[in-house]
Amino acid sequence: MMAIRSHRRTSPRTFTDRREAGRVLAELLGAYRGRAGVVVLGLARGGVPVAWEVAAALGAPLDAFIVRKLGAPGHDEFAMGALASGGRVILNDEVVTGLRVSSRELTEITERERRELQRREATYRGGRPPLDVTGKTVIIVDDGLATGASMLAAVQALRDAHPEALVVAVPTAPESACRRFTGLADDVVCASMPAQFGSVGEFYWDFGQVSDDEVRDLLATARPRRA
Repeated sequence: MMAIRSHRRTSPRTFTDRREAGRVLAELLGAYRGRAGVVVLGLARGGVPVAWEVAAALGAPLDAFIVRKLGAPGHDEFAMGALASGGRVILNDEVVTGLRVSSRELTEITERERRELQRREATYRGGRPPLDVTGKTVIIVDDGLATGASMLAAVQALRDAHPEALVVAVPTAPESACRRFTGLADDVVCASMPAQFGSVGEFYWDFGQVSDDEVRDLLATARPRRA
């Protein structure tokens, strides 16, 4: 496994949109350009346009990786865990216990999100199987980190697939969120780590919602998938 653990900082900046952010991020990931066994995964949906630019610049295949928040009963905005592509469930036991979430409630919420995750995967890939990441260098890309909860779920789930290395790459994030991954990922690349960080969207001029159709089209026009 790679032993690289690094943070790369540039001055705080505002990106025109996710595509520009991806091009900036790709420059910082130049060490992976042309390397065999590199795959790029974009966290769907917002991370996919960023990841498309990264994959194109590195000459690597692209796929989407989906993480669905498990919202607490009656408080959907409050995450008690997450469900990731591949079926891995990550729970915050303190939240589940503190809110007295029953096993039945947890099962119902997980199954509902599992159906939505499966629907999105079928929509995005058009019947293609997911990329095999076993033994590969996997670059996981999002449009930014706030708390990092979705990225954490992705990293934990992808470890189960036994990649050679995991690289977390984002255009913008608070330094605390990037440092959270130094012991979990083999490389952490944050293009911009502003001292004052409210939300990811404030560092983009255009931060419109990414649609399912856009994700599907980006995956369909990415570099041909390798076995």
